[in-house]
Amino acid sequence: MAISIQNQQKKVKIDLRRIRQLVRRLLLAVECADKEISLLFVDDAKITEINQRYLGRNYPTNVISFSFLEGEFSGVNPDLLGDIVISADTALRDAESGGLPLEDELDFLIIHGLLHILGYDHEKENDEEREQMQKKEQELFFLLHDYPLEL
Repeated sequence: MAISIQNQQKKVKIDLRRIRQLVRRLLLAVECADKEISLLFVDDAKITEINQRYLGRNYPTNVISFSFLEGEFSGVNPDLLGDIVISADTALRDAESGGLPLEDELDFLIIHGLLHILGYDHEKENDEEREQMQKKEQELFFLLHDYPLEL
């Protein structure tokens, strides 16, 4: 299991050791313990740039995932799951507006990003898929924290 974590922002203190342990537990829970994944924490300016470049959306977002399990080159290295990019700025704002601890918000975004990498989708107009992803998010969050995430 290879987990690469980079923190390229300065506004929010990120406990990289805690994040690494969390990702390790998540990968075990989704039966991907032998896979590789990377996480990148950035600010709003950087995630806006990524969002514009790859998704054509010119605004910050909380998390963007890039799955290496899909697409033309998905078979090149089947051990690579993908990349998760999180805006620490947006996560902090979302946590404050939702009355959540920042750690819970970051954990949720990691779960959310990982599920996207694994093929879960909430953006299509399919209520069943959206509900399936939300149920899995809740299940994984509870597994990590032993209390439900208040959405």
